[in-house]
Amino acid sequence: MYSKKALSRIANIQKKIGFINDVTTEYGSVHHALEDEAKGRAAILMHLTSIAEQFDKLLHSGELEVLSHFDKQDIKGSYDLRNFIAHDYEGVDLFIVEDVVKERLPVILEATQKVLRSN
Repeated sequence: MYSKKALSRIANIQKKIGFINDVTTEYGSVHHALEDEAKGRAAILMHLTSIAEQFDKLLHSGELEVLSHFDKQDIKGSYDLRNFIAHDYEGVDLFIVEDVVKERLPVILEATQKVLRSN
């Protein structure tokens, strides 16, 4: 149904969410992970950047059908957050990051699971 490349990108998004969940579990909470600037925060921000890049690659390769499984605001929000991380790392609003990890990543994860199960 979807291209192998698209499915690989969706699997990468799922994997990166899993890594973020592992980090937050290791620290006991998203908040505590983000407090550790050297490791926890760096890992979360790197994986969020990677998720945004996968969405961007799907968009630019015309994989609109697979992207239709995701909320447009989540796709745009991930890209906006990626830009903020890339251009103002020290100015990233950690409350927004915490909200994204707690509220939006589970929704994105569920969508990735549906896409991968359907193929």
